[in-house]
Amino acid sequence: MHTSLSNLHALLIDLDGVLWVGQQALPGVREFFAFLQERRLRYVLITNNATRRADYTVDRMRGMGVSIAPENVLTSADATPRWLAAKMPDIRRVFVIGETALCDALRERRFEIVERDADAVVVGLDRQITYEKLKRATLEIRRGAKFIATNGDRTLPTEEGLAPGAGSLLAALTAATDVEPFVIGKPERPLFELALEIVGTPAQETAMVGDRLDTDIDGAAALGLRTILLLTGVSTRAQAEQNHPKPDFIFDDLVALRRAWAQSD
Repeated sequence: MHTSLSNLHALLIDLDGVLWVGQQALPGVREFFAFLQERRLRYVLITNNATRRADYTVDRMRGMGVSIAPENVLTSADATPRWLAAKMPDIRRVFVIGETALCDALRERRFEIVERDADAVVVGLDRQITYEKLKRATLEIRRGAKFIATNGDRTLPTEEGLAPGAGSLLAALTAATDVEPFVIGKPERPLFELALEIVGTPAQETAMVGDRLDTDIDGAAALGLRTILLLTGVSTRAQAEQNHPKPDFIFDDLVALRRAWAQSD
């Protein structure tokens, strides 16, 4: 662990497993955000979830006693059209496998959602997926449309257990097309890079706070961010000790992180 918390000026903060698990708020959220505000530390809440927009997170945080601006939230639904508009300007017509949040975000960025002759196929989680949609996407990709994914999460946690995530749909399309998708969400670079643009701090002065080694920690470390693993979600301390790279910091929860940070000056 080669850095100090006192050297950090901004945070990228995961949602599920860090601020809440399912419908249950995790300890210390309100106090932690009060601490960030007091220290004037910048932050962006980032999530691979492409079925929600920023307003959902703003409302949920308000219910936990924390007031945040929509500009401080970046979902993969919003990041995908933002990235495409900036980095792939030739893409204007898109065939979408996804839900309302992703379609709305694409339309707001002036993308035209079409059924055929698309420049790109954009795929997020779609809980109303049909064979016909998969077939249409396959034909478009085989015709030459770019294959873009909001995120590669193969599963997502539900009250009943792990359910298929967007990555499961990507696997079906990759099998049908022999094409690998370009992925926007964690652990790939685009979501992290967009979040860094928002906070406006160098990677080495910014830390990712997450609960998953494979998406949050590994992805952030690859870009040179500092990494903070909280043990309130998926990954365990034993797994973290065996991981390469190891997180810069490991804490039981936000309460422990805030206390250590307050004592680090």
